[in-house]
Amino acid sequence: MERLEPETLREILTRAVGADRADRAVPAFFTPASVSVRRHPSKTDAAFAGHFGPGAAPVPWNPLGLLLEKRPSFTLDPLLHAGCYYVQDSSAMYVGEVFRRAAGGLDVPGRPVRVLDLCAAPGGKGTDLAASLRTAFGDGFLLVANEVMRDRAGILADNLALWGDPCTAVTSADPKAFAALEGFFDAIVADVPCSGEGMFRKDPVAVRAWSEDHVRHCAARQRRILSDVWPALRTGGILVYSTCTFEEAENDALVEWAAGQLGAEVLPVPAFPQLVPTRTGALLVPGFVPGEGQFAAVLRKTAPAAAWRAPRGKAPARAEELRYVPESIAADLASLQFLRPLRAGTPLGVRKGTDLVPDPDAALLIGEDRTGCPAVEVDAATALHFLHGDALRLPDAPKGFVRICHEGHPLGFVKNLGNRCNNLHPARRRIRMDV
Repeated sequence: MERLEPETLREILTRAVGADRADRAVPAFFTPASVSVRRHPSKTDAAFAGHFGPGAAPVPWNPLGLLLEKRPSFTLDPLLHAGCYYVQDSSAMYVGEVFRRAAGGLDVPGRPVRVLDLCAAPGGKGTDLAASLRTAFGDGFLLVANEVMRDRAGILADNLALWGDPCTAVTSADPKAFAALEGFFDAIVADVPCSGEGMFRKDPVAVRAWSEDHVRHCAARQRRILSDVWPALRTGGILVYSTCTFEEAENDALVEWAAGQLGAEVLPVPAFPQLVPTRTGALLVPGFVPGEGQFAAVLRKTAPAAAWRAPRGKAPARAEELRYVPESIAADLASLQFLRPLRAGTPLGVRKGTDLVPDPDAALLIGEDRTGCPAVEVDAATALHFLHGDALRLPDAPKGFVRICHEGHPLGFVKNLGNRCNNLHPARRRIRMDV
């Protein structure tokens, strides 16, 4: 399909939600997409909504979500780079609400709650899960965010670094690799690759790729993904399944197949007036919600799974590198070493002689500073020059490594030499547009 045709879209939506709803939904796909963000509860409070002006409105299914009247220049907002909020479609935020409602009974005495975000890039759902888990369990959780595509996994790692929660790890493994962790996870969130009809308004690639054959191919891949990862979920654990398609073969039929073939019961999902209920879950449809198309359902595993037993041995040491890992998750992180995580916990820096050269991620860590570097408050213009990778002059700042902060939120480090500063902001995170 070269371009989005209203009649083709109407046929797709009629199959999914009926003719009357389709008539209402189709025009929405030819209007501008909505803009929404989700604030970081450990870095901001409710008053942060004022950062986006008086027109910001709450997202009904996410207490941290805000719908904005217009799209600001996010790239030129230092607080985005400080991890104070994440730009995420409001419909995608519903998956986090499904998880929160279903995860109430996951607490296991004596160990952290273990959650796998299976198809996690670029990080929207993972940062939402981390916020919910920290609110519920403090340091008593481990979130493993996985992305099989290596380039996308790098983006995921950067976004989780900005979020700054040390109880997270990032891996880049095929779903079948997690089968070795039999019974390890209490919950899995699988936002699986799909035919992408819900993204037609925002993604021309999804329009061009769509076909009936593509839908069948996606459904087959989704069955393989769930089959491969299913052993890693403990009996009684939950799997939140989501897509951005309206296709029954990829949504209700797939969930029913998983329940029958893999061994699970379908649990109810949170109901909101704007949502379209389906046999197993709920659809979010443009025209009924401000965001894009989304489907979500939740399963509780009933099939038996072996109780997880941690392997003997310790995680390999990394010479001279200092890393902050909460004690509550240290043993579980050691069990993940065979997956070669891209990041685990938060790197603090590398010891060189008597100096600690701070890691950029350490500035973004929630909670107390663990580097000992003094903080220097800068204005917005200076913050943007720092984020651009420019050389700074901070004549009134102490010499040595200092944390650059804006409005009290750390952005990263420079080494102040007195007459100039060496900018330590990573090249891959720098603003590339003119500031």
